[in-house]
Amino acid sequence: MSEALLFTGARIEGGASADILVADGVIAGVGSGLDRRGARIVDADGLLVLPGLVDLHTHLREPGYEDSETVLTGSRAAAVGGYTAVFAMPNTSPVADTAGVVEQELALGEAAGLVTVQPIGAVTVGQKGERLAELGAMAASRARVRVFSDDGSCVWDPLIMRRALEYVKAFDGVIAQHAQDPRLTAGAQMNEGTVSSELGLAGWPAVAEESIIARDVLLAEHVGSRLHVCHLSTAGSVDLIRWAKKRGVQVTAEVTPHHLLLTEDLVRGYDARFKVNPPLRRNEDVQAVREGLADGTIDIVATDHAPHPAEAKACEWQAAANGMVGLESALRVVHAAMVDTGLLEWTDVARVMSRTPAAIGQLPGHGRPIAAGEPAELTFYDPAAGGEFGVADLRGRSVNSPYLGRRLPGDVRFTVHAGRLTVADGALTEEARA
Repeated sequence: MSEALLFTGARIEGGASADILVADGVIAGVGSGLDRRGARIVDADGLLVLPGLVDLHTHLREPGYEDSETVLTGSRAAAVGGYTAVFAMPNTSPVADTAGVVEQELALGEAAGLVTVQPIGAVTVGQKGERLAELGAMAASRARVRVFSDDGSCVWDPLIMRRALEYVKAFDGVIAQHAQDPRLTAGAQMNEGTVSSELGLAGWPAVAEESIIARDVLLAEHVGSRLHVCHLSTAGSVDLIRWAKKRGVQVTAEVTPHHLLLTEDLVRGYDARFKVNPPLRRNEDVQAVREGLADGTIDIVATDHAPHPAEAKACEWQAAANGMVGLESALRVVHAAMVDTGLLEWTDVARVMSRTPAAIGQLPGHGRPIAAGEPAELTFYDPAAGGEFGVADLRGRSVNSPYLGRRLPGDVRFTVHAGRLTVADGALTEEARA
């Protein structure tokens, strides 16, 4: 039995202030005059309380790539960022394409105990795009997989994609597509446009993303199945998702924090921290994805947290790995890009960073209302804080953050998972560090 916690004076999703009593893994009460006997009092005056954040797109690297990240170190990074649940992408070694591997990932998450780690299963064997993986077996396993993706690789064969959509429809699963035509992006190094021409780097055209999205929404409509578009990054992609939703297609889409804030101009310095897949785009694309998130065309924010060892980034641009870490900074970046610009309210942030990703992934116990009787999965955030983001803010194994040296608003002060404090006063608890 965990200790009872009484958070005093928190503002629920930026609205009215209330005390929140947590006991035995649930929210025991919300309001004033709550019974304080036996509870540890936590001063939350001036803090926002949000339902615990849920990331539908995290790379934890274990098994196989523990030099980049482990489930434990990634869970620490998630907790510090205010996350109480993450969906682990399958590009591990071995690939998470069988019931055995996803159950191993689930067990590693349970052993870490800092966040709920929900495995995502691969769509195809080895993520090679040639034949379907054990979708049904993974769905029926103890991991209860409902999201399948070959992220890092596009399911490029339309027949394989159609069959995958048909298969998961039987158990209301969803195919999460890394929308990138492999032929149109062969050798690509950054967004295709004026900057790539100036720098002499092979361009990554927007149409490579948009053409796959267009194909897949039509396939999803034909099959009557659920499609999720990973890390959408172009203005044209926003238009396609908007069009598909108007047609009634069962499609959802995500945007990353870095595509909400950063542009291709950062590539001019050849700092490989800014090399990512899909690439940083034009300012016009940044504005379009912000507007798409604000008007509900884009459903969620997902980090695409992609850790790499230092040597994979400390090299010439062409040889560097794609990817950025983002769990610790995501809420602060959304604050800067969407709340400070007036595009989202804090209730919207709760929707796009907790409620909707939990619903898409069918993850029970997360993204729930902040009310008595609900699971105690909570994030307490200080919007008045802020400062320069640095290596000391990172808790994972890798430090390839694009925000190092950048001033970001806000600070996560407390994170509660399963009724237990994993982060207190902005730092991992002693139990979480053990």
